[in-house]
Amino acid sequence: MEGFLYILKSLKTGKYYIGSSINPEKRLVELHNKKKVKATKYQTLYVLLFKQKYPTVRESRIIERKLKMMKSKTIIDKIIKDDFCKLSVGLPASQQIGKRMQAS
Repeated sequence: MEGFLYILKSLKTGKYYIGSSINPEKRLVELHNKKKVKATKYQTLYVLLFKQKYPTVRESRIIERKLKMMKSKTIIDKIIKDDFCKLSVGLPASQQIGKRMQAS
């Protein structure tokens, strides 16, 4: 089953939330904006800024974890601006970042 990496932004605080799901739009409406997700319940009113499809939910979750481990607003802003996440399942995030920064 295909999965999606997605990035939400809180209209209240401006903070980002990174997640993965088979249906990000449904998850936003039914869970995030109804205070049913622990990580987002105090920053309600989110908007979906980015989503990217992956062949499997497992792959989208691996990319989600890599992106969360980086803890970089700069990288998240670039993904949103480019409308594309260059991270892949194969390489560790640190090696992918080095390649991306050198190419920029």
